[in-house]
Amino acid sequence: MNRLNPHVDVALQRVRTAAEQAAERGAEGLGLSALSAGQAKRRDALLSAQFLFRKHQALFSQRFDQSMRQQAAEESTSSTAATNSASSSSRAGAKSTQWDQLSLMDDDQVNAMVATDRIGLALGHQSEWELREVNAFMGDIPGVSDERHPLRPQAIAQALLEGVNAVTDDAETRQILTDELTRAMALEMRACYADIAGLFRSRGLRPQDLRVRGTDSHRGAGTRGLGGSTSGVPLHDSRYATLPGALQAGGHGSRAGGLHSVSGGFQGGGPGAYGGVAGHGGHGGHGGSVDPQLMDLLRRLAQSPSGGLSGPSTGGGLASNSQWQGWDADPGAGGYLDGGPIVLPPNLIHLHRDELRQAASGSLDHMVIDVVAGLFDQILSDAKLPPLMAQQIARLQLPVLRAALGDRSFFSSRRHPVRRLVNRIASLAAAYDDFTDDPGKSFLALVRELVQDVVSGDFDRMDLYESKLDQLDQFIADQSAQTLKSQGDAAALLERKETELRLQQRYMQQLERAMADMDLRDFMREFLTRTWSEVLVYASRHPDLDAALVDRLRQMGRDLVLSVQPKTTPQQRQAFLASLPVLMRTLNEGLDLVRWPEPSRKKFFAELLPAHAESLKGQALSPLEYNLLAKQLESVFGMAPPREQDLPAPNAKNDSLDLDLTERLSDEEARRLGLVQDEHVDWSGEVDIDLSADEQPLAAVDISIDGLPAAEEAPAPTAGELLIDHLQLGVAYQMHRDGQWEKVRLAHISASRSFFIFTHGQKHQQTLTMTARMLRKLCEAGRLRAFEHAHLLERATARARQQLAALGAKA
Repeated sequence: MNRLNPHVDVALQRVRTAAEQAAERGAEGLGLSALSAGQAKRRDALLSAQFLFRKHQALFSQRFDQSMRQQAAEESTSSTAATNSASSSSRAGAKSTQWDQLSLMDDDQVNAMVATDRIGLALGHQSEWELREVNAFMGDIPGVSDERHPLRPQAIAQALLEGVNAVTDDAETRQILTDELTRAMALEMRACYADIAGLFRSRGLRPQDLRVRGTDSHRGAGTRGLGGSTSGVPLHDSRYATLPGALQAGGHGSRAGGLHSVSGGFQGGGPGAYGGVAGHGGHGGHGGSVDPQLMDLLRRLAQSPSGGLSGPSTGGGLASNSQWQGWDADPGAGGYLDGGPIVLPPNLIHLHRDELRQAASGSLDHMVIDVVAGLFDQILSDAKLPPLMAQQIARLQLPVLRAALGDRSFFSSRRHPVRRLVNRIASLAAAYDDFTDDPGKSFLALVRELVQDVVSGDFDRMDLYESKLDQLDQFIADQSAQTLKSQGDAAALLERKETELRLQQRYMQQLERAMADMDLRDFMREFLTRTWSEVLVYASRHPDLDAALVDRLRQMGRDLVLSVQPKTTPQQRQAFLASLPVLMRTLNEGLDLVRWPEPSRKKFFAELLPAHAESLKGQALSPLEYNLLAKQLESVFGMAPPREQDLPAPNAKNDSLDLDLTERLSDEEARRLGLVQDEHVDWSGEVDIDLSADEQPLAAVDISIDGLPAAEEAPAPTAGELLIDHLQLGVAYQMHRDGQWEKVRLAHISASRSFFIFTHGQKHQQTLTMTARMLRKLCEAGRLRAFEHAHLLERATARARQQLAALGAKA
């Protein structure tokens, strides 16, 4: 037996482990089936089969492994022989077949082939997604055919049958063992194939099923067009599956419907042309495996000069040159009609459904094609999606279909990059009221450019979508910052206030630790750590303050603590009374700097004055105790307040500052920021939330379609107390103000998510600023909710699911 490739060998070891686990599961299943058998004869047969299988279970595993390795060796030998003889056979030509070389198959051989195919279908049905990923890696293993590799379900089925035949010669017992082991093996193969794909990935193999491969039959076809008006060749004709470069007769300039050369398109078919690291969950590489023929068709439809759109009389084929007169010459324009109304592109998947289904290999692919077509029916008719943006999203039909075909997480995870890109474009577009003038015009131009890059690029790689998401987020951040800067730079003002709050919070923690073992009254400890720390931080950040005042502020903490200590001698009382006016003046000057509210100030003085009165009587400290206390206070307040460079990077979880901003802003600053305060909201008023039936919050079951991977989590909340954790920059929201709902746009989120700035108005935009505390209160009271009751794809999935359910009920 030839030595196997090490990659194949490690995969076969994993298959043997799966077979041993299935054998154990099958033996237990025979016993359970015997207990539930209704006839004594059937029960005896099951128990007998279980006893016999338990006795020869090791023999089954050994014969199974031998059969798998023998098939692998034969496939490797035949593949090598075919490669070596390919050139010589092409020169010599095909030899005539002799009748004495033909033979008939007997009934046992036919029955074995039928049983193998039946068992192979059963094994592959439960693990279709995982098997696709394994198939993608087989082309990168030398000496292994990616079509008849030793890990295919039919090879495993043949090994299973040979293992059962080694256990017993009785036909009835063989049938019982075959049925039970097939069920058990089908349950094991999903995890087995997934582990094998992970092993291949960890060993450096790359998926090869999307590589463009040239064949002899394709040579000489470089000058033949694909357009329905020029050559009449159907799109699914296998002779045009791959082309080496630009079509000379059907280029972009001729409008003949042929392919044109683009970056990342059909530029050769060498190794790694569409390679990448596949994998579910981490979307850094390519988006799973798709049949090569289907991938070729998707690319030809997406990269045709018309963008895959059909004219009014093409009958589902690509539009001809004459039929495209009047449309924008730029394929990135998304289908404008000169001087006419906005025209939405057609549903490409419906138009080319027959070609797509013919290129697809399995029933699951057919279902995905129909489901994605239904999703885009709903997307193109969505009332919340602006028509100009619907044009651009419609051009992503084929990239979305490719992602859905190749990656099972597309339907189950709302974090999938393709889903996020489509949803993000739609959510951001809903915040603009006009796309004929800035800022909406600039956003539309950006989206058009990003969509064109996706359609004309290597759209089977997930990192392409990640990069487009980053570009979108950066554009929105820059545009929002520019808008706020033109209105007085409210964001910069809030950032300064937030930095001061973070510095004060850090300094407060330092003082609390330093004063933890000091015997102080509660009101005094709270004042010094929370309020006076703010005064000292303010003084350290404003070098223009009088130096003498800054020195008195720094000594105030020490002097204030000593002022409430008992004084028994006349000299101590006289010195205290002499220093009291300076103490109170310095205290008030410091509190004025930070605009400490008058009610809090009165409450503090109401406790300080009795403490001063009590200090004039009682047992005084000894000189040693007094000096030790003074020394300790000097060391505590001698610490310099922290600086900006001392602060760690902002962290919303650790540094959230849920404070009242009214204490930090002047009246002019609050007016300029549009600060929303408690007194500005009529909390007793009723909120007239009137949600229609199709705007109810969606659950995970609402976006799960039978037959496809179920949604792993519910859609993001669009209202309620959890909304504050899912706010996104640049997205539109509904805010209840002055008795009515108003559309606002989130323009800024501070680094620590402490302050939020919204803008409202179209021509003359104004700002609304609120703290995290105020925003949370609005969310909990139902006065702030998302403009969209769910993201675009979630809305489309829910409506498509309802239509499927209605059709099923009628059927």
